[in-house]
Amino acid sequence: MNFFQFISYHLVCGQEKSLRSDFRGDKSIQMADNSFSDGVPADSVEAAKNATNTEKLTDQVMQNPQVLAALQERLDNVSHTPSSYIETLPKAVKRRINALKQLQVRCAHIEAKFYEEVHDLERKYAALYQPLFDKRREFITGDVEPTDAESEWHSENEEEDKLAGDMKNKVVIAEKEEAAAEEPNPKGIPEFWFTIFRNVDMLSELVQEYDEPILKHLQDIKVKFSDPGQPMSFVLEFHFEPNDYFTNPILTKTYKMKSEPDKADPFSFEGPEIVDCDGCAIDWKKGKNVTVKTIRKKQKHKGRGTVRTISKQVPTESFFNFFSPLRASGDGESLDEDSEFTLASDFEIGHFFRERIVPRAVLYFTGEAIEDDDNFEEGEEGEEEELEGDEEGEDEDDAEINPKHCTGI
Repeated sequence: MNFFQFISYHLVCGQEKSLRSDFRGDKSIQMADNSFSDGVPADSVEAAKNATNTEKLTDQVMQNPQVLAALQERLDNVSHTPSSYIETLPKAVKRRINALKQLQVRCAHIEAKFYEEVHDLERKYAALYQPLFDKRREFITGDVEPTDAESEWHSENEEEDKLAGDMKNKVVIAEKEEAAAEEPNPKGIPEFWFTIFRNVDMLSELVQEYDEPILKHLQDIKVKFSDPGQPMSFVLEFHFEPNDYFTNPILTKTYKMKSEPDKADPFSFEGPEIVDCDGCAIDWKKGKNVTVKTIRKKQKHKGRGTVRTISKQVPTESFFNFFSPLRASGDGESLDEDSEFTLASDFEIGHFFRERIVPRAVLYFTGEAIEDDDNFEEGEEGEEEELEGDEEGEDEDDAEINPKHCTGI
C-alpha cells in the first residue's frame, strides 16, 4: 500500500467525517453538494457527492503539512513490522519464502534425529560412569573403605596448609594423637544425600520437617536411560536402606521425553523436552504415611441429636508427593494454570537430578557446586554492569552528535 492509497483508504473507511471537521471553513464542499441536486437521481447525486468530497479532502490533506506528517509516520510504523513487510512482497517471492519454510521444517526433523543419537551416546557413557557411581555408593554407605591413594586430594591451598601444618606439628603433635584417638569414626558418610537436599534450594523447598528422618535413610540416586529402540525417557531411582516408614527398597520416577517437532508449530523445536512423568506406589507402613494427615470432625445426628467424631485423611505437603505427580496426558483436557506450573516445576526438578545432582553429588554435598553456580551468575551480572558503564561513557562522548542515543530513543 503506497502513501496515496493509504490516505484514500482511511477517507473511505470513516475518516472522512473527522477530516471534514478539520476543514469546516471550506464552502466549496457545500457548493459541490448543491450543484448535483437538480435533475439527477438521488443515488447518482450521492455517489457524485462522495467522489467530489473524497477528491477535495485528499487535496486538503496533501496541502496540510501536519496531517501529512502524521499519516506518513503512521504508515512508516506499519511498514516497519515484519509481517506487514512480507505482505507487500510479490506473490513469486512469497512462494519462495514458503519453500524456505519447508526446508526449515526438514532441518528441524534432522535436528530431532541428532538429539536421538545424543540420547544413545548418553546411554553409552552412562554405562561407563556407573562403576564409578557404584563405588561412590560403597564409600557413602561405608561398605568399602577407600585406600590411602583413593583418599588423597590436593587442595588449592595445599602449600599454605603444609607450612602451617609443619609449624603446628612441632607444638601439638601429642595433642593431635590424643584427639585422633578420641575422635568418632562413623560409618561411611552419614546423611550424604540428605545434606544435598538441604544444600540445594530447589530441593529443600520440597522437604518438610517430617520428611527429614526418611531422607536420612537415602543411600543412592541413580539415572537409567531407556533401552535402544524404546521411546526416549529416563528413570530416577531413589535407593533406601531398610527403614520404619515404607517397605520399598527403591522409589522410582520415570520422565518421558520427546524429540520431534510439533506438527502444529514445528519452528518451536529446540531439542528434546520432557512431556510426561510417572511415579510409583509407596508401600507405607501403618501410620507412617507423611503425604497425608488425619483430621477429626464432629458430626451430629439429625434425628437423635447424638454426636460422633470421625477421622479423615487429607493430602498434605511432602517431598514424597514427588512420586505421585500430575499427569500431562490422558483424557486430553487442558490443565489449569496452577497445574501447568506444578508440572513444569516437576520437569525442572527431574532434569536437575539427571544433569546436575547425580553426576556431581559430592560437589553439592560440600557446597562447591552451589558456589560455582552463584559465582557464574555474579560474573554475568558484573560483566553486564561493566558493559553498561562502557556504554554510558560512549554516550557522553556522542551526546552532541546523537542526542537520541543518550536518551535511549
